[in-house]
Amino acid sequence: MKRMKWILGLLVVFALVLSACGGGNEAKDTGEASTTESTNNKTAAEEDNATQEQSGSSDTKVVKYLDQEYTLPAKTERIVITGAVEAMEDSIVLDVNPVGAISFAGSFPPLFESITKDAQSIGEKTEPNFETILSLKPDVILGSTKFKPEVVEQLNKIAPTIPYSHVSTNWESNLRLLGELSGKKEQAEQEITKYKEDLETARTTIGDSLKDKKVLTLRVRGGEMYIYPAGVFFNPILYEDLGIDVPAEVEAAQAQELISKERMAEMNPDYVFIQFSPEENMETPNALEELQNDPIMKNLKAFKNGTAFVNVVDPLAQGGTAYSKIEFLKAAVENLTK
Repeated sequence: MKRMKWILGLLVVFALVLSACGGGNEAKDTGEASTTESTNNKTAAEEDNATQEQSGSSDTKVVKYLDQEYTLPAKTERIVITGAVEAMEDSIVLDVNPVGAISFAGSFPPLFESITKDAQSIGEKTEPNFETILSLKPDVILGSTKFKPEVVEQLNKIAPTIPYSHVSTNWESNLRLLGELSGKKEQAEQEITKYKEDLETARTTIGDSLKDKKVLTLRVRGGEMYIYPAGVFFNPILYEDLGIDVPAEVEAAQAQELISKERMAEMNPDYVFIQFSPEENMETPNALEELQNDPIMKNLKAFKNGTAFVNVVDPLAQGGTAYSKIEFLKAAVENLTK
């Protein structure tokens, strides 16, 4: 009997020990599960935060242009162009339709008809209408590098504003910027490549035929004739791209420079490209006709030989844009090989 009690007692103790060990393992398992669950929850939270941060950053994008960075909405579908006729020309090349664009004497001229069918006038070139621009709720505004700082500041209060360059050497950067804003980056690159290919063909076509020839571009404004430096207006296409010799008078010009008929007679150019816009000669509407019939001008080689060309491209074309370069190159080659 005593022996049985002893065996039963030993079994109870053994059972208690097993129970205690089992409880410890259960606690350990629970702890590990708790730790794993905590880790999983933390990872999920981090992923949620990352998604939220990514979602927040996807609302905007940073665009780099001419060594400056601009933070813009992720989608820049509503583009307003003010002051920058250059951006209007680039829009023709890429078929971009701004919601607001520059008007000329209150309307959109034929040059810009293809891109302004659904656009609203936001004022003239140097006179932006801030209220109208605000009402259009633009995602981005393309202003002009010619704008005064206070104008850009006012525009920035409406929407992020990028001063679009008026300098001809920035034509590629300009077109790439508009391509990025409009979702047409690939098309912009294609247009740049095509121009350079066409230029090589043009140089081959012209060859040495213009060696020792004077080629000049003139702009008639307010009834007067003006020439420009080699890097301004259509001059870069002639002198830089096509490699034609720069006339001394053009080389010496520092900016837009008035040139008299007498001085023109001294130059006596072989080819002249004249740009005449009625909008720039409102008070002298007959200036072109008078110029062509002037005895001094009629005696120039270009006028006598029929190599004085008027408005080979639209007179509103700025000269230093992708559109101007594409169109003027075609016209120049056609006329310089006559």
